[in-house]
Amino acid sequence: MFFLLQATGQGKGSPGGMMSLLLPFILMFVVMYFLILRPQKKKEKERKALLARVRKNDRVVTAGGIHGVVTSVRENEVIVRVDDSKDVKIKVDRNSIATVLEVSHDDADEGEAETVASESKENESKGKK
Repeated sequence: MFFLLQATGQGKGSPGGMMSLLLPFILMFVVMYFLILRPQKKKEKERKALLARVRKNDRVVTAGGIHGVVTSVRENEVIVRVDDSKDVKIKVDRNSIATVLEVSHDDADEGEAETVASESKENESKGKK
């Protein structure tokens, strides 16, 4: 009978019994947050930024595997030119864009200008030291 009471926990009360039961679940949640939830949120944020940067003349690949060049960008849809010789265009949802292969020249020029400006500031700061 003593063994049954001890197995069901009705014997002597242990201090922090409820906390010792909850601690593994709390630790599992913390581990899951740092290994699963946090990186997933970061990837989703990067994807939203990628979709927001889609511009005319960008080479893209849709989720269905269609390669093309963006000819027009609207709020929720993008028109992609698939074939130049026959001027075949398709309208796809902005969220269906999987990757951007090449950035248009306008955006690349802006990025290069920012890089050159930051490098010149670094060189100036090194020269002053």
